[in-house]
Amino acid sequence: MGTGETYQGEVEDVRTICVLDEGTRYNRVWQPYLERWAEGHLIVAWGHHLRGKIDMGDIVCSISLDDGDTWLPPVEIFDHRMSRDGRRYAYANPGLYRSPGQEVVWCFAMRCPLHYRDSENSELCAAYTADGGYSWIEVELTVHSASPIVTCNAPLRFADRYLLPVHRNTLRDDPSGDARQFILESTDLLSWHLAGYVPFDESDPVFLHEASIARSGPNELTMVMRSATYGQKNYQQLPTPVAYRSTSSDGRTWSTAEPVPELHNTCCKGHYSIDGTGSELYVYSPGPKGERKALHFTEKSPGGDWTASRVFYDGGNRNSYPTLIEIPENPGRYYCVWDSSNDPDRQRTAIRFGRFTGGRDH
Repeated sequence: MGTGETYQGEVEDVRTICVLDEGTRYNRVWQPYLERWAEGHLIVAWGHHLRGKIDMGDIVCSISLDDGDTWLPPVEIFDHRMSRDGRRYAYANPGLYRSPGQEVVWCFAMRCPLHYRDSENSELCAAYTADGGYSWIEVELTVHSASPIVTCNAPLRFADRYLLPVHRNTLRDDPSGDARQFILESTDLLSWHLAGYVPFDESDPVFLHEASIARSGPNELTMVMRSATYGQKNYQQLPTPVAYRSTSSDGRTWSTAEPVPELHNTCCKGHYSIDGTGSELYVYSPGPKGERKALHFTEKSPGGDWTASRVFYDGGNRNSYPTLIEIPENPGRYYCVWDSSNDPDRQRTAIRFGRFTGGRDH
């Protein structure tokens, strides 16, 4: 194995969207996200990582007009070669979002001055497409939050607001910094304010970040977060490697985050969502920190327990950062993307797409 389309697992119809071109300034492709423009018309955005940087590069997208079977060549969304007011930026972590009632798809991401080594000092940025992903228009956001912002997801509509989970990790370069998960809110997707922080047990602090957010009830939200040790420049997996969970009734005040024993996490973003049937899904990277080989998943039906771990995708290669969106007409049926490779010894050289059906064999 190792070619990508030869695999084991419950994901289906796997396709390769992009393979890294080794003869360019980029040394990997990473962190894809997807959205549906119209029935059969899908958009996937991901990063092209610049050599010599950490989590900094350009963001591109590809379009499928046949429900994911084939994909067009990528086009630029954010380009580090373009100057903005005399400054140049590198970009990371796209999140695509089509707001109900809008005939546009947004791409939220983060940008950092190009001379930085890593992206921890980023700010929120955005662009939108009004033609299904063929072209993108960059817009300036107003962010009323005095903090660096790292984002890995798209907004969620809740009541009269949009909520966006973000985090910061100023501990990497500042011994007096901190590492926190927090939430921004907006009424128009252009102006963003601090909504609230996710508290943790101060007697046993943990670095919570890269949250997935989902509506878990008519007036309830749930976030599931990646975890790591707190207070270290080079964080490590927790002694008991699990994801943490927090809930809220308003998006502003969140419960103290608690570990979820059934949800494995070793310093790598997982995907958490709740489908139209009320079932929970968690797709993640098993194994120790940095291994990132196969992807596994577990499910929880309403009122049930988390299932035993099963294989989502194992291509004899390296895989991470899954993102899934539910197909509107088919509750429990998902489109999914993740960064992958064709080599068990090298990660993030391909972007892959597939379909997944939850709720089987509970």
